[in-house]
Amino acid sequence: MNTNAVAKLLGVSPSTIQRWVKHANLNMNRNELGHFIFRDEDIEVMKKIQEQINNGVLLQDIAAAAKKQRQATIKKEIQPDYEKLLNKMKDLEAQIERKADEIVSYQLLQHRREIEDLNDKIKTLSERIEILEEQNTNSASVDLVAAATDETHFYKKLKKKNIFSSLFGF
Repeated sequence: MNTNAVAKLLGVSPSTIQRWVKHANLNMNRNELGHFIFRDEDIEVMKKIQEQINNGVLLQDIAAAAKKQRQATIKKEIQPDYEKLLNKMKDLEAQIERKADEIVSYQLLQHRREIEDLNDKIKTLSERIEILEEQNTNSASVDLVAAATDETHFYKKLKKKNIFSSLFGF
């Protein structure tokens, strides 16, 4: 039990318990934080001290009912479990690598989609260019035919004109 629990059990304050331990020179065990640890036999000693004080004995006159060697608790240095930490770090690194792989895979898929879209647009534009070139070629051949027809028509007119001019003297 700790000091507060013993104080409640005996109906006194925790500082009274601490004072009794100090003045009666009781050898108490302490935990790693320096707080008193009370065992059953320690609680019995505290009850006897309380009984003596209630009977009018002064605290300075009370001899410890049971003297025992004081045992200090040595503060243990907490050493981290390096193997556990290394395993945790490996797990975290593996998670990071998986996440990075997922991100890279996602980005690759996005780039692939963009490239496919661009290829489709290039294909569509190539088809449109071919159609326009065919129309332009057909239009040019029609123009050539029209130009040739116009030229032959012009020569025929010119010949007719020459014949009329030679006949009528224009």
